[in-house]
Amino acid sequence: MSAKILVARELPQETMAVLERVAALEVHRRETPLSKEELIERLRDKDALVCQLTQRVDAEVLAAGAKLRVVANVAVGYDNIDVTAATARGIAVTNTPGVLDDTTADFVWALLLAVARRVVEADRLARSGTWKGWDLLLLLGSDVHHKTLGLIGLGRIGQRVAARAQGFGMRVLYHDPLRLSPHAEEDFGVEWAERERLLRESDFVSLHVPLAPDTRHLIGAQELAWMKPTAFLLNTSRGAVLDEEALAVALIEKRLAGAGLDVFEEEPKVHPRLVTLPNVVLAPHIASASVETRTRMAVMAAESVAAVLGGARPPNLVNPEVYDRLPAARGE
Repeated sequence: MSAKILVARELPQETMAVLERVAALEVHRRETPLSKEELIERLRDKDALVCQLTQRVDAEVLAAGAKLRVVANVAVGYDNIDVTAATARGIAVTNTPGVLDDTTADFVWALLLAVARRVVEADRLARSGTWKGWDLLLLLGSDVHHKTLGLIGLGRIGQRVAARAQGFGMRVLYHDPLRLSPHAEEDFGVEWAERERLLRESDFVSLHVPLAPDTRHLIGAQELAWMKPTAFLLNTSRGAVLDEEALAVALIEKRLAGAGLDVFEEEPKVHPRLVTLPNVVLAPHIASASVETRTRMAVMAAESVAAVLGGARPPNLVNPEVYDRLPAARGE
């Protein structure tokens, strides 16, 4: 077995079994990511890299992997990888779409209900020993049923969130550059709206867009100003899609009722002003964190590596234009 794989963060055992069948493994088992220098050194003799969002894989890192044929990211997003540089070097980049859609959509609703009904504040009070008993005006929250939900982005996860809204009898608006057909909109129970209208009319706004140059700070001071003072904002996409400073100001000035955030601009750092606000529910990037889903994600990444090392086209190829240049794919 001549091929070698670097696993940049320990994965479920099912994943290791898939990888061990095709190559020798080197596994980084510490909780902190490899430094850039460590990653460069370890990649020098590796044919494949399995990494996660916390591991930055830039052009210099890729250049150090002279034998590198595939980078498998255990995530849907891949903004941690310089895909352009990988493509130029003939390195396949893969991700893990699809398997986490329902799990992430479930968590969107966990955030939405928690912030609307003040669940975290209630938990703190119940544990504090200062609760005086039932009170008609204690921790009054906001109803969710029959309200308007606005979805910025209606990809796979956004569609799953929209489906769950039907059980709450909600009106669902969406804004996406790719508008669905009238028949599909009817099936999903959604209505397309310009972004400003969506933000002005929605009681809950949930973000479901990838991070790209044109989506960085997609929601900033102007967009937050369009929202109702009784509205809530949810973000499970990427932290930098939202201007966190502008959000903190809007919340402090009571121009927004609350927010539920699973992702942050400078993870693992959380904006210090958001940490102090009781009407913000914060989670450490765990929207897809169920045993079943995280295991499926890792196995999918491992199967992509096994495909490339075995001479086959990998599933979930982010840069398909590189495939014809892969030596293994040409049988060389």
